Amino acid sequence: MCYNKRVLADEHQQLVLNLTDEQKSVYKKIMAAVNENMGGFFFLYGFGRTGKTYIWKTLSATIRSKGDVVLTVASSRIASLLLPGGRTAHSRFVIPLNITEDSTCKLKQGTPLAHLLIKTKLIIWDEAPMMHKHCFEALDKTLRDIIGYKDATKSELLFGGKTIVLGGDFRRILPVIPKGSRQDIVNATLNSSYLWPHCELLTLTKNMRLQNSDADTDLQELQEFSNWILAVGDGSIGNSFDGIDKVLIPKDLLITEYTDPIAAIVESTYPDFSTNCNDVGYLQQRAILAPTLDMVESINQYMISLNHNPEKSYLSSDKICKSDHTYSALEHVHTLDFLNTIKCSGVPVMLLRNIDQAAGLCNGTRLIVTKLGNQVIEAKVLSGQMVGQKVFIPRMTLRPSDARIPFKFQRRQFPITVSFAMTINKSQGQSLSHVGLFLKKPVFTHGQLYVAVSKVTSRKGLKILSYNDDGKLTDEAINVVYKEVF
Repeated sequence: MCYNKRVLADEHQQLVLNLTDEQKSVYKKIMAAVNENMGGFFFLYGFGRTGKTYIWKTLSATIRSKGDVVLTVASSRIASLLLPGGRTAHSRFVIPLNITEDSTCKLKQGTPLAHLLIKTKLIIWDEAPMMHKHCFEALDKTLRDIIGYKDATKSELLFGGKTIVLGGDFRRILPVIPKGSRQDIVNATLNSSYLWPHCELLTLTKNMRLQNSDADTDLQELQEFSNWILAVGDGSIGNSFDGIDKVLIPKDLLITEYTDPIAAIVESTYPDFSTNCNDVGYLQQRAILAPTLDMVESINQYMISLNHNPEKSYLSSDKICKSDHTYSALEHVHTLDFLNTIKCSGVPVMLLRNIDQAAGLCNGTRLIVTKLGNQVIEAKVLSGQMVGQKVFIPRMTLRPSDARIPFKFQRRQFPITVSFAMTINKSQGQSLSHVGLFLKKPVFTHGQLYVAVSKVTSRKGLKILSYNDDGKLTDEAINVVYKEVF
């Protein structure tokens, strides 16, 4: 609530002047709902670089310049850093991690957060399609209860009569359902919710990068590459055999000559690595993407072997949480050696948990290590609004929330992992100039191939190494698209 209204008013005027006709129509529609104070439920549908973030900034500046409250949230931590005053939806609304159809947000009447929600004029929720529908339903039920407590008529209105704007692209990766089938994933998406029939769909279709390109040759190349990426996302190109869709990879994107596949993808993404391994600018915009964690780890281990800087070893410790109700029965069964083998989900390195979101230190933030101390690791931020900022990472206690582990354990370690390569799912929200896509194993769920090829800012920065079922190089890639979600 602490903003400089005069600065925001000037920013609002400048932002509105630069809106395209398409963006202006969306802006007026949402602002009309806010000004009427009768509520509204919108979904802004647009692929990457159509200006959704610009709309969010314009709406936020307009409403905050009047002294009113806008809550900006995103489904992923990295995406939330792009929003003015952004937070993750789970953090802002206290949504349970293990969500069910009966879940509500863990809010109580009379708390400061409840008062904030009552005052709120607009809620913006970016990257919505990647969240389970029960998260939106939990917020709906909670707002009806909190706002309806003072005004009973509001309890009958969607989201308690608040104006809610969701944004995103259904071509991207959908909610992750552990061991879930196609039907489970589709049923978990936002447009399978009871809320969806009440949602007004708004669309952005113009690629802003194409509007700003001066050279005709660059414009044509960008247009062709953008159309190919969208066709991959829509599942409208390629061929189908035995129910498996495959996309033909353009020749200029393929890696065709190699002796060692990992060395090939590394060389195409990190050329001259040995001489540039300490260059922040060189490492900042490069990453190798792969569908599974085992492929990512093999690449990261190879990259570490190429780095001849001095090594330093750190110790971590694991133990079963004594507060867990199964503690007494499992303390003798699960040895420390067993606990050490568990991979909890959650050089360039990537944070595995939130430390200070305001400073850009959240789960998924990429950094480069600059100094290895005894108690802390010094690093510089490689992405987001805090690029170049020096930070210190301490050891922390991590408690995995994975419901598949039949007990709770805690691990004390530095909350980072090596990140020359990362999984496609983890790359959501990142934007890179050089991407190597390593498809030793094919993508396995909706939107993964689309997300991977759309991370790169130019066609020249993308290289793909793809294999068939026989382990041989191929110019095709499996593309998984659940067209029913469209």
